[in-house]
Amino acid sequence: MTTIEICMGSSCFSRGNERNLAAIQGFLHDQGLAADVKVRGCLCLDACADGPHIAVAGTRHPQVDPNVCLDILRRHFAEELQA
Repeated sequence: MTTIEICMGSSCFSRGNERNLAAIQGFLHDQGLAADVKVRGCLCLDACADGPHIAVAGTRHPQVDPNVCLDILRRHFAEELQA
């Protein structure tokens, strides 16, 4: 099971992780992946200047906006999306 972590520290949240969360939830629902992915919030990842941050399967991604977020998800789940 893939885990997606979303930094919900005040800096990342105010810089857009609220919108990234909505993009992630919408993507997983639309692609039928919601049951196979654990999405969880976390507190500060100690890199506020490069936020907002998400981590997919342990790989951190800085400066994520909803478009970048969707690109990351498409790359990560490419095999599942082709099946």
